[in-house]
Amino acid sequence: MSPTVGVIGGGQLARMMVPPAIELGIDIRVLAEVDGASAAIAASVVGDYRDVKTVLAFARTVDVITFDHEHVPQSILRCLVEEGVVVRPGPDALHFAQDKLAMRARLSELGLPVPDWAAVASIAELDGFIAAHGGRAVVKTPRGGYDGKGVRVVSSGVEVADWFDDDNPLLVEELVSFRRELSQVLARRSSGEIALWPVVESIQRDGVCAEVIAPAPDSAGRLADVAAEVATSIAENLGVTGVLAVELFETTDDRLLVNELAMRPHNSGHWSIDGSTTSQFEQHLRAVLDLPFGATGCRDRWSVMVNVFGGSADPRRFAAALADQPEVKLHFYGKEPRPGRKVGHVTAGGHDLGDVMFRARAAAAFFED
Repeated sequence: MSPTVGVIGGGQLARMMVPPAIELGIDIRVLAEVDGASAAIAASVVGDYRDVKTVLAFARTVDVITFDHEHVPQSILRCLVEEGVVVRPGPDALHFAQDKLAMRARLSELGLPVPDWAAVASIAELDGFIAAHGGRAVVKTPRGGYDGKGVRVVSSGVEVADWFDDDNPLLVEELVSFRRELSQVLARRSSGEIALWPVVESIQRDGVCAEVIAPAPDSAGRLADVAAEVATSIAENLGVTGVLAVELFETTDDRLLVNELAMRPHNSGHWSIDGSTTSQFEQHLRAVLDLPFGATGCRDRWSVMVNVFGGSADPRRFAAALADQPEVKLHFYGKEPRPGRKVGHVTAGGHDLGDVMFRARAAAAFFED
């Protein structure tokens, strides 16, 4: 009998797990939040991931539970484990992806490179940190932020006065001077095997990933080795099972600092669908089922992924993009377009980076409003 993987969350990450599941003969089922979700093609249940009865009923129909997002409450994750459900990654690991303060504290304990940081519970404490760090700092809500949400660059504590409450401190970090943002994506099986893709460069616009270059230019050698070592240490020490993305700053003084973690397939790994021997989505399924990994080499010297934001993917635009850029791969998520919403991505590959970048951007431009 084929194994059955249950994915909590009906977004585009769950959607992109479906093709490799079909190819591997894996039965995949999705607990989607709403009808018509991105992963509706595999949605066997529509319900609230914050309701323990709904999640338990769904979990009992599958062999292993994994995730499209990291928002399932810890109380529900631990209830699943207590009921004998296989959860990968497990609640102990996911805790560090759900709580940025816990993540910073654990990585600091492990001696891994992170920005200078503190937990602050008042405007006065925040102002003290800002004064000690050049007059500006980055403030983050410990939970729930993503794609630039829950993050503010401030020069005074009053700029986040609305974020303070009596119970939950905020995370403040030094404003890092960096050359570029990188991402090291890997997968880890419960048996301990790890497979890494090349470190990539992530180009951000308005706090959101807009483009990814794989591998990151000028990354061969020491930089790639350090990125791999840091990500591997995190995966092993946090007990991650599945895909892990470690977002990094390459600083102006030649250091690598850990910015964020994601314990699931990640936007910076989407290039691997077309650009790697094994995509992050196939590898994630292999990891959570503890199956041997596929190779992670690059199909082309360069791959460039460009996200599509907000534009309508109507048939005329599709036809025009396909005709103009027949070598570029288009991926759309079945989402209703709205300004700023990530509705798809395109990927190009080839030998010359400038040409690859041009073709990817040209294809994505057909869907801009």
